Amino acid sequence: MVFGTFDVLHPGHLNFFQQAKKYGQELIVVIARDRTVESVKGRLPLNSEKDRCQLVRQLNLVTKAVLGDLKDQMKAISQYRPHIVCLGYDQQAFVKELQSTFPQLRIVRLKPYRAKYYKSSYWRSVL
Repeated sequence: MVFGTFDVLHPGHLNFFQQAKKYGQELIVVIARDRTVESVKGRLPLNSEKDRCQLVRQLNLVTKAVLGDLKDQMKAISQYRPHIVCLGYDQQAFVKELQSTFPQLRIVRLKPYRAKYYKSSYWRSVL
């Protein structure tokens, strides 16, 4: 399982999904809700949560793409019970809560893919 905003999909996201897929037969992607993105990043994403989820669903690497819960960011883990959660190299939001709520869960930190150039924030500044 992975979590993210996935606004303006780029090669870094695809690499992220490829790395995560190596840890299991299925890959469940939890898309951050617009309200959650705004509270964490201080701004709304360029694309709506529904559009972002639909784009991720179309990727062959992804088994299932779902929207996160509006009130409980950990609900998807309780619902789908993954064995492993993969985090991006720079993912910071909710990590401590994840570790304390699910101490038995294996958490893997994935490697960056051309970190500076392929961050969504870079593309936002260019667009």
